[in-house]
Amino acid sequence: MHTLTATKRSKTDKLASVRSNGMVPAVVYGARVENTSISVPSTDFIKVLKAAGESSTVALNLDGKNIDVLIHEVQVDPVKGFPIHIDFLAIDMNKPVEVVVELEFTGVAPAEKAGLGSLMKVLHEISIEALPKDLPHTIIVDISSLQTLDDQIHVKDIVAPKGVTIITDADEVVALVAPAKAEKVESDTPADLSSIEVEKKGKQESAEGTATE
Repeated sequence: MHTLTATKRSKTDKLASVRSNGMVPAVVYGARVENTSISVPSTDFIKVLKAAGESSTVALNLDGKNIDVLIHEVQVDPVKGFPIHIDFLAIDMNKPVEVVVELEFTGVAPAEKAGLGSLMKVLHEISIEALPKDLPHTIIVDISSLQTLDDQIHVKDIVAPKGVTIITDADEVVALVAPAKAEKVESDTPADLSSIEVEKKGKQESAEGTATE
């Protein structure tokens, strides 16, 4: 399990000041935990986020005690992309939780390899339910079954890890190979610019003649 050290934060602390000291303002709430304002080191959090994502349990060390949490929501700076606020959800390790997990595609789609079209990933994440200890970081989807343009991978085709129940509708399409678009055929015969100019000139003279009548 990944560990992250947190510090209690006063609600009167200015968020800009917290961030300028290399910390990210956050809040932790949930099972057996009172809603508490905290802050965590920005560098450490980014490392944990990359490793755990939002579906793996993190041990949040606060006042010398570990709290089992999930990274529930991360607000990021729209320009610079770094985290500016985090919600940690405290969980009961003995109760199932529902989370959203990213799909990781593996293998090669024969239909795409044969040049019949391009792989389309319709879903990039699905909802699952499991005990915290069984929560996967990602779920693997093998695309090697896409032999023809008629083949599709649905949620029901995904093999869930042991202890994991998939919540997303079983009939939703996960991936397919879309037909290649027909290339636009361009004429090899160059346009006759002289005839265009003659036609344009004729129309202009006709218009001038009408105007003088």
